[in-house]
Amino acid sequence: MSLRRRVCCLIALLLLLPHLLPAQSDDLLMRVWNGVQQAQGKFTTGCGSVVETRTSRLMVKPMVLRGKFCADGMTRFSLEYFSPNALRIRFNTDYLNVISGDGETQVLDIGSGVRRAQSAFSRENSIEGLKKNFTITAQENGREYELKFVPRSEAFRRRLNYLVVKLDKRDFLPRSLEVDGKSGVNSVFRIDFTSLNAKLPAETFEVSKPK
Repeated sequence: MSLRRRVCCLIALLLLLPHLLPAQSDDLLMRVWNGVQQAQGKFTTGCGSVVETRTSRLMVKPMVLRGKFCADGMTRFSLEYFSPNALRIRFNTDYLNVISGDGETQVLDIGSGVRRAQSAFSRENSIEGLKKNFTITAQENGREYELKFVPRSEAFRRRLNYLVVKLDKRDFLPRSLEVDGKSGVNSVFRIDFTSLNAKLPAETFEVSKPK
């Protein structure tokens, strides 16, 4: 998967976690759905730390990336890795900046791609869209709800083996996201929120645009 497509999918997934739950008749799914809807209205911004563990058949050992993130609604997101290499990713409405440790900036216009993903998982389309595109299983594991999405449609099967979202039972916020791609790369993101509903400085999501 190209950097453009991989980052586009990642940004869309992280922004859309509250929308990945279909309101089906199953009692557990309904319980989670209702909790997520309440959390969505309660929390408008969030920041915290993230640890990504990346594995593949081509890696001798897992790569562990550590960093921090902030999100503001469904249109603004920032992710900054500190180790093993510095990397900053910022998305603001339409434009994505990928900034390497030496300051080199790649500017991508991925707004249309993110919006297409949002429309596929938006609330008004979530039930039928998710039923059509994924087989979904839900279970309780200790202090977490776990939902596994296995692609049914060819459009998603070409790029994704499965997606697993884990939510905290207390506040229904995401605690981890696992993405297993057809490229052979598996990424598990461990998420720890440190602030919610804080007013975030505008520069948090400042991006460069094409000249």
